[in-house]
Amino acid sequence: MNDAFDFESRFAKGLPVTQPKWSGFAEYNFIGGHNDPESIPVEGLIEATARVLRRRGQTLATYNQDSGPLGDIEMRQFLAGKLAKFRGMSAGENEILVTSGSGQALELINQILCEPGDTVIMEEFTYQGAMNRLRARGVNVIGAKLDNGGLDIDALAVQLDELVKSGTLPKFVYTIPTVQNPTSSVLSVERRRKLLDITGERGIAIVEDECYADLLWDETWPSSMMAMVGSEHVIHVGSFSKYLAPALRLGYLVAPWSVLNQMIACKGGGTGALEQMVVADFMQNQYEAHVNGLKERLKAKRDVLIEALEANFGTAAEFGVPPGGIYLWIKLPPEVDTLQLADAALKQGVAFNPGPQWSVDPDAARSHLRICFANPSEQALRDGVAKLAQICFEETGIPPRSANVSR
Repeated sequence: MNDAFDFESRFAKGLPVTQPKWSGFAEYNFIGGHNDPESIPVEGLIEATARVLRRRGQTLATYNQDSGPLGDIEMRQFLAGKLAKFRGMSAGENEILVTSGSGQALELINQILCEPGDTVIMEEFTYQGAMNRLRARGVNVIGAKLDNGGLDIDALAVQLDELVKSGTLPKFVYTIPTVQNPTSSVLSVERRRKLLDITGERGIAIVEDECYADLLWDETWPSSMMAMVGSEHVIHVGSFSKYLAPALRLGYLVAPWSVLNQMIACKGGGTGALEQMVVADFMQNQYEAHVNGLKERLKAKRDVLIEALEANFGTAAEFGVPPGGIYLWIKLPPEVDTLQLADAALKQGVAFNPGPQWSVDPDAARSHLRICFANPSEQALRDGVAKLAQICFEETGIPPRSANVSR
């Protein structure tokens, strides 16, 4: 093949930074939002595939099957029932749009609401994918203060008033209220109420990303904001990636028809039908049993990770105990630059997400890191954390002790 033609000089401006050619996962893979491999219901999905193909396979002969552009009808019926039972929402099947992962849902929101120069409020530590998508559109992203209870609503109210006085009305507030990414905080019902009020009064939309809400085990599920009175300005986003399988690329959003109708026009082709059919068939009767089993495994892995961090990092690693989800957000001493540490660790087979990549202000998270504990085995968590501590010591002199023994 002739490599002489210079495509790179013809690339559009403002493209994202490229990634190295993929050569497989690191030996100790603590990055991304990967799931627990032992919890993938392989046999259940095989049975659901055979069952649904025999029952509805002929509908694959047409685009969008027999369901229209919002997504497979049985998938939307499952979601409507699940959201009503577990999140208190009264969304009908025609208020739900199935997407190719929650990333597509967020991109559709950005596409219909945002133009270059607009402003969006995000939590100061937040989902990298959502932040990068906004910045790629030329949107000004402003961080809002977090505390142990999640978004600090009183501080946000002051921040919004200052922006409005300066002539800036944010398009929306993006929040992950239930098991926040990366901090794993859970916003209380009282704070959700205040967030609805202060944004509604100022004419600012809310994007409620609840991709991790299904994985809460140490606390009672708080109501979705979309289920509360005065939520007409909320768009709700969810995903199957975190409680089933990320490679299926299935997500969804809930919004008024006027919003969904415009999104359909932007979305173009539909989301893969077979995945929707199979997942809907499986989940109709297996959702609770599957999710409860997954949460047991994740909680056990969380505990193993915490034990390993305490043994190998001691007081050098500060973190809260997440009540659910798949991440631990860790703060190391200020002299540790986790971007540099991540490069050194990857060369020795340990991969983690450095904090600056998950912060509106990278300097504010310079010494933070995020570990995903869902995918590795419990032994890999123990061994990987021990190796990471040794690498960190070699690079920075921290932590000077392991299991109360000087290094």
